[in-house]
Amino acid sequence: MEHQAIWAICIFLVIYGLIISEKIHRTVLAMAGGVLMVVFGIVSQETAIHHIDFNTLGLLVGMMIIVGITAKTGLFKYIALKAAKLAQGKPTRILIALTVITAFGSAFLDNVTTVLLMVPVTFSITRALRVTPIPFLIAQIIASNVGGTATLIGDPPNIMIGSAVQELTFMAFISNLTPIAVIIMAVYLPIFLAMFRKQIQSTPELQARMMDMDERAEITDSKLLKKCLIVLGLTIAGFFLHQSLHLESATVALAGAFLLLLLTGESMLEDAFHSIEWLTLFFFIGLFVLVSGLVETGVIAMLAEKAIELTGGNVAATSMLILWLSAIASAFLDNIPFVATMIPMIQEMGTMGVTNLEPLWWSLALGACLGGNGTLIGASANLIVAGLAGKEGHPISFTTYLKYGFPLMLLSIALSSVYIYIRYLL
Repeated sequence: MEHQAIWAICIFLVIYGLIISEKIHRTVLAMAGGVLMVVFGIVSQETAIHHIDFNTLGLLVGMMIIVGITAKTGLFKYIALKAAKLAQGKPTRILIALTVITAFGSAFLDNVTTVLLMVPVTFSITRALRVTPIPFLIAQIIASNVGGTATLIGDPPNIMIGSAVQELTFMAFISNLTPIAVIIMAVYLPIFLAMFRKQIQSTPELQARMMDMDERAEITDSKLLKKCLIVLGLTIAGFFLHQSLHLESATVALAGAFLLLLLTGESMLEDAFHSIEWLTLFFFIGLFVLVSGLVETGVIAMLAEKAIELTGGNVAATSMLILWLSAIASAFLDNIPFVATMIPMIQEMGTMGVTNLEPLWWSLALGACLGGNGTLIGASANLIVAGLAGKEGHPISFTTYLKYGFPLMLLSIALSSVYIYIRYLL
């Protein structure tokens, strides 16, 4: 192995280990790792910039602006409270309603944004009913990762995969991943009821108080809401049509964002840019450069070769290996850096005789997105919900979440294995 390859591996492993330890912010570590790859001459500055996926960054920025402005209208609070009233204030029905809304929202808004919008509303509802919010929050964490699996824009791993593989369009993600995501949620809902029913009992008096709450009061700006709904509808339509329009998904998202800014005027400009999660974006930038060191030194190619040796190049065996490896790894590691490492590895397999890469891409997407449900540190949405819960005085411990999340994650990967095999490998 070449000297530079050894340096690239050492830098990558040290940075990865520090990210897992969570002692230093992951954005600082990723950027530091990327800088070290350039400083040590493993990649040049030009090569590093070439490896940064600006389509992923553009898509994230566009959706962050659109959702950030829409959130100011009170739309998401209105939807959650309306659902609670349609459930007649009964906690078990509300649990199902909020879980389904979270899953659906995560598919089209992205899972991190969705939980940021849903969790405060969940606390308001559970306070009114005087029930513990923990079951609602755990169900929403799990639903956000399942819902995020369903579309190109639902979860960062999917955004990264779709950006790396041009053939995998918005419609391709829906037609290939939405069916299994719907199946998994259909299986999960009765399990949630069985697990949490006894923990969320309320009284008829409190349920009646819930029914007296006015959801219409949550809409703070109806004019802005109309503009947001029009732009959001046009943007989602653009995602469906982006291949036939010969536009990248980032172009669609950014066009929607700047159309909304044009319609809302300067009053929203500063707030819109405050809604961009700059730490997340710079985490991605650092990560792309960090992984570029492994790509340029041939480390990724070597790993791909070893994986093919292990499976004999058999597509079925390779798909199952990627699915389960991605799921277990993503349960204990952040799935974003894992996917950033796996993408070039699968691309390398395409040059080594594996002709049908499609099952491998869907296996990676399912494993990385659903694997995030395994533990509290498995995905960004999990950590955000846990942080918000802690601030409200309802901390979710690692072990409390593990006893629910890990078995359900294994169940979803088992269902995905059957789905992948029947749909692509028979």
